[in-house]
Amino acid sequence: MRVELDEPKCVASGQCVMAAPEVFDQRDEDGIAFLLEENPAADSLDDVREAVAICPAAAIRLVEQ
Repeated sequence: MRVELDEPKCVASGQCVMAAPEVFDQRDEDGIAFLLEENPAADSLDDVREAVAICPAAAIRLVEQ
């Protein structure tokens, strides 16, 4: 599985970072999220799915490879 983050759509809510801090982080200057891990470990996928579900901007996708 691969995570895609559409940074221009991000509204800097930080929900993804709280749900999956091993996969997402936020820039200090504007709070926009960025990926730490594009291909997360299997044990992180439930956290990533939660991040996808709670993102207020629908800026995150989980894609099967």
